[in-house]
Amino acid sequence: MAQIQLQKIGTTILTPATPEASEFLQRIKLGEWIHADFKRVRNYQFHKRFFKLLQLGFEYWNPTGGAILPEERKLVNGFVDFLCRQVGQQHSVALADAAELYLSDAAHSRTRDITLLKSFDAYREWVTIQGGYYTEHVYPDGSYNRRAKSISFSSMDEIEFQQLYKSALNVLWNFILFRAFSSQAEVENIAAQLMEYAA
Repeated sequence: MAQIQLQKIGTTILTPATPEASEFLQRIKLGEWIHADFKRVRNYQFHKRFFKLLQLGFEYWNPTGGAILPEERKLVNGFVDFLCRQVGQQHSVALADAAELYLSDAAHSRTRDITLLKSFDAYREWVTIQGGYYTEHVYPDGSYNRRAKSISFSSMDEIEFQQLYKSALNVLWNFILFRAFSSQAEVENIAAQLMEYAA
């Protein structure tokens, strides 16, 4: 079974879109019947543009976080502040250093050398979910999980993909521009790059 790409060039005329398709059709005799299952393919240039937009946002993302929750850090730092008030401020630096060492040791023992990885697939999934294109799953324990919708043409037609593109652009616009930049020129540069994807 061959997979070939055809392109419509007239109201009822299809022609080979690739050299492989042309070669395949040349092997078929005139008048010979063939059977085919047709699928429309996504506009490759638009699909490619979507992934370039995601790549731009991906460059501005650095995973943060770790084994110590913000609430735990707040509790330990609150305890250090309490101790400083009890014993005097002259010991505050030593107590703060001891607290950081404690939190670092606790984080290391929890992770056992696990590192945070920067994954493009995870990032693409996050953007898709933030754009509102997801399914929600409920598990027996009552917890919920969101999964990004597939962007394959069989799962998402061209119109829905265009809407996803617009939503992803909005997500990345907010994600990238609502952060600290080192200069006004840097902000203007990234805003100009994002505007290119809006056109």
